[in-house]
Amino acid sequence: MAARTNGHSALRTCPLCEATCGLEITLSGEEVVAIRGDRDDVFSHGFICPKGFALKELHSDPDRIRTPLIRQPDGTFSPAGCDEAFELIAQRLGPLLAADRNQVAVYLGNPNAHLLDNLMYGTVLLRTLATRNVYSASTVDQFPKQLASGLMFGSGTTVPVPDVDRTQYLLMLGANPLASNGSLMTAPDMRGRLRALRARGGKLVVIDPRRSRTAEEADEHHFIRPGTDALLLFAIVHTLFTEGLAAPGEKLAALTDGLDTVRELAGPFTPDAVAPITGIPADTARRLARELAGAERAAVYGRIGTCTQQFGTLASWLVDVINVLTGNLDREGGAMFPLGAANHSNAAGTPGRGRGVRIGRWQSRVRGLDEVFGELPAACLAEEIDTPGEGQVRH
Repeated sequence: MAARTNGHSALRTCPLCEATCGLEITLSGEEVVAIRGDRDDVFSHGFICPKGFALKELHSDPDRIRTPLIRQPDGTFSPAGCDEAFELIAQRLGPLLAADRNQVAVYLGNPNAHLLDNLMYGTVLLRTLATRNVYSASTVDQFPKQLASGLMFGSGTTVPVPDVDRTQYLLMLGANPLASNGSLMTAPDMRGRLRALRARGGKLVVIDPRRSRTAEEADEHHFIRPGTDALLLFAIVHTLFTEGLAAPGEKLAALTDGLDTVRELAGPFTPDAVAPITGIPADTARRLARELAGAERAAVYGRIGTCTQQFGTLASWLVDVINVLTGNLDREGGAMFPLGAANHSNAAGTPGRGRGVRIGRWQSRVRGLDEVFGELPAACLAEEIDTPGEGQVRH
């Protein structure tokens, strides 16, 4: 959150997602008058999404918590100073941890992943608490994609994204990068990049149940019934196999295991069988498979719409199954693996091998739902607080 101030303006970085867009904030004393994109930002070039613009309303919201609150016996909350709050924590937290560390729960909101101080000290706090009741915004956002990537590539941070500037064919599901500056496929001027794709003779196809800003820019927009992305993707996989279009190439074939299993799994999911459920005609599904296989450089990309559904992990996996089958994984113009500038987890260790991931090391107390990447589903938190019994989260 480095900043420069000049008179009544301040330059900040939006903390609400990994796009980290530059903000120019107009101030009158302590009051935020307006927020706009920082045109001189070297990455976002003045673009901000509606979330960044809404930071003004969040900052001035009368319900925003500006001081610690202490819960009273009657259920109300009273304001307190930081010293008073920390003293109460010191009195009550120790005995709870001594009795049962899982009586303590932690919820981490989205900005925690994009603030340097929280990245440095949040892990220390979690390790010190040593509770299994850890929750975050990730389980209602991108964890299905990270889990699929972890199981497929060996690391939850090894997530391929389209090489949008060099691809000739982009199939996009459940994503609206014109409103989010990419988010996962993060890049400035996404409208310009997608228009450049089309200008060089490429094609953009959007699969989305609603008419988004990105869909309006696409060559084709197909309305899909919400929650059925995995069925459409399986129909594309089925077509690639049955029409002899599956061609990973020597490089990917040497790294890939289980193609025969994938072929068998895709068997029942013919385009005709899934069409009545997805709302995508069978001929369209077949044509999409043929176009992906026939394009010089192609990529399939799924974002939050493919994650926030019952079969989100399956859909996320199938996105990269198709990238493999069409020979477009880890190649220019296809789906490539981005690397951080330093200390990125998918750049450590033996090249070509991930550490692998384990899930289900513990379960939630009430419903028995599995842990993923050290977290339990956020949907469990309320019932862990409300359901009496051993290990109940105290509040």
